[in-house]
Amino acid sequence: MRALPAYAAAQVGGGVAGAVLANVMFREPIISLSRHARTGGDQWLSEVVATFGLLMVIRGTKPAAAPFAVGAYISAAYWFTASTSFANPAVTIARALSDTFAGIRPVDAPAFIAAQIVGAVLATMTFRWLSPRSAP
Repeated sequence: MRALPAYAAAQVGGGVAGAVLANVMFREPIISLSRHARTGGDQWLSEVVATFGLLMVIRGTKPAAAPFAVGAYISAAYWFTASTSFANPAVTIARALSDTFAGIRPVDAPAFIAAQIVGAVLATMTFRWLSPRSAP
C-alpha cells in the first residue's frame, strides 16, 4: 500500500506521456480534451466487465506470460466491450486527453473510473473465493 501513490503517479504519468506522443505523431494538438461521449449503464457495465476480466487474467497467469496475456486480453476486450475496454483509471485519464475516436470526455471519466473500481473489487472478491488461503 505504501507504493500505491508512486505506482499510480507512474501509471498516470506514462498514460499522459503516451497520449501526448500519439497526438504529436498524428499531427494533433499536443493535448486536446476529448469530446467523445461515453456514458450510460451499458458503458459502465462494459468497464466493470473489462476490468474484472483484466484482473482475472493478471492474477491467473504465470508472471512470465502476464505481459502477453494482458496485451491479448485488452486487444480482445477492445472489440467485445461496448466501452472499448479502458479497464484502467490511468488509461481513462490518458484517453480523455485526445479528441479521437478512442477518447472519452473528461466529464464522463469519473463514472468510468468508478466502474473500474467496482470491477477490481469484484475480481478481488472472486479470486479470494476461488483461491482461499490455507490456515497456517
